[in-house]
Amino acid sequence: MHAIYILWLRELKKYTRSRAQIVASLGQPLLYLLVLGFGLGPVFQKAGNGSYLQFVAPGVIGMTVLFTSVFSGIALLFDRQFGFLKETLVAPVPRLQIMIGRTLGGATVAMLQGTLIMIVCLIAGFRPASLATAPLGILFMALIAIVFAALGTAIGSGLQDMQGFQLIMNFLVLPIFFLSGALFPLNNVPKPLAIVTRIDPLTYGVDGLRASLIDLTHFGMKTDFVMLGAIAVGLLLLGAWRFSKIEI
Repeated sequence: MHAIYILWLRELKKYTRSRAQIVASLGQPLLYLLVLGFGLGPVFQKAGNGSYLQFVAPGVIGMTVLFTSVFSGIALLFDRQFGFLKETLVAPVPRLQIMIGRTLGGATVAMLQGTLIMIVCLIAGFRPASLATAPLGILFMALIAIVFAALGTAIGSGLQDMQGFQLIMNFLVLPIFFLSGALFPLNNVPKPLAIVTRIDPLTYGVDGLRASLIDLTHFGMKTDFVMLGAIAVGLLLLGAWRFSKIEI
């Protein structure tokens, strides 16, 4: 347990030491929030769907958590390049504890990023529908962060260099975001697209965030919670297995 705490704390220290990284990581979410939120707002409202800013804000929060948590797992590549991973793996600590500590650290950093974006959303005009259910949004942020931090660990454990990083970005992370319904309603979408969105784990995270923050849901909050919980367990097991196979 001490090893888990040390690795969790290390991830937090890396995040808090780099103010430039914190500011830079807010750029893309702000672009989606402000440009799309206000740019497409009149079109969305004319279609009878209300405020697009209210609709897209939970999606942008989910996107922030997705990118930060996945990249925290893929940071294994940097640790491998600079030798820190080798020093960690030769320590007399079970690899499962190392993996859990890194995953929880990356998930915590992702939640901090998501919280910062939520504050920005509030400044921009986003308002939760109910303060009573708003804390559930933190729970869904945590589930999203754990799911994709574990996925990032599973991916990072199999990569040997940075050449595969761009492929992962273009063919996995971006489709997960764009197919999650973060930017568009899932009602009345074509059937093939509806099937794909149901396979996407982030779909349930974004839907859960909307259910808890603006009382709008496609699957139901209970379904979102069960699906994310099951996917989190599955990916944690996969990430632990992949991490155990890393060769020093």
